[in-house]
Amino acid sequence: MQYSYLVVDNDEENGKETSKKINEFSEFYCIGTAIDTIEAVNKVLEFRPQLIFLNLKDDSKPSKSFALIAQLNQYLNILPYFICIADNQEFAFDAIKFGVLDYLLRPLEEPELRKCLFRFKKKIADSGYTNNAVNLQAAFLNVSNQMQLNESDFDRTDAGLQKNEVDIQICIKSYGDYQFIALKDVVYLKADNNTTDFHMQNGKKLTAYKTLKHYENNLPSFFYRIHNSYIVNSNYVSRINTGKLLCYLDNNEISVSFSKTFKENIDTIIRKIAPEYL
Repeated sequence: MQYSYLVVDNDEENGKETSKKINEFSEFYCIGTAIDTIEAVNKVLEFRPQLIFLNLKDDSKPSKSFALIAQLNQYLNILPYFICIADNQEFAFDAIKFGVLDYLLRPLEEPELRKCLFRFKKKIADSGYTNNAVNLQAAFLNVSNQMQLNESDFDRTDAGLQKNEVDIQICIKSYGDYQFIALKDVVYLKADNNTTDFHMQNGKKLTAYKTLKHYENNLPSFFYRIHNSYIVNSNYVSRINTGKLLCYLDNNEISVSFSKTFKENIDTIIRKIAPEYL
């Protein structure tokens, strides 16, 4: 299994060096680096990394150091895991309060980094990726109920929060009709003016009265927007033809177009499925 990550460091060269060390572990691939919170938010929303390495500076305040978590809580219901990197233990207690997964000291030592990455993989396997969203949101927002999304037609069931990310269930509401579906069964989504069609693996089509942009900002990390009209479930991608700008799904039974605007998402899908070919 491949895991995607983002490095956030205001020293670009230092960020690249961090990425180089992580890339020595073949299961992890970097979707990019960011030098500030604004750039990091944009890259997280675009590429949906599963893991973020956040560099902490001694001369910054905790509220500034962890601003990225605060920002992402405004847009995402499923947050990436965070691993902090610092020169000392100064922010360790604040990191715990913000629900980060781990706290590493510079310079990064291979044994400690290896153990950290294994903890990350174990966390996903044991408790599911979605539990991190609950931990981080509860730490920052301090609300009594974090098991429902802000949008009424995109609610996860309580049971879904205890499962792996691919087992999340959502509710598509159409007037008084509530349809519960598993995201793992969604092959792709297609925009239809201000509504969105969910195309399921069993051939059915369900219509939700929200825009594709709404779902782009809320779906788990294995969904990628590849066109103004399409979001695909990368688990169903079976072929990509960059010459014809076509993405084939569900054992080549379905083909949808992708645009050059979202070419980086296509490259990310290829890196995820077959990193050796990029």
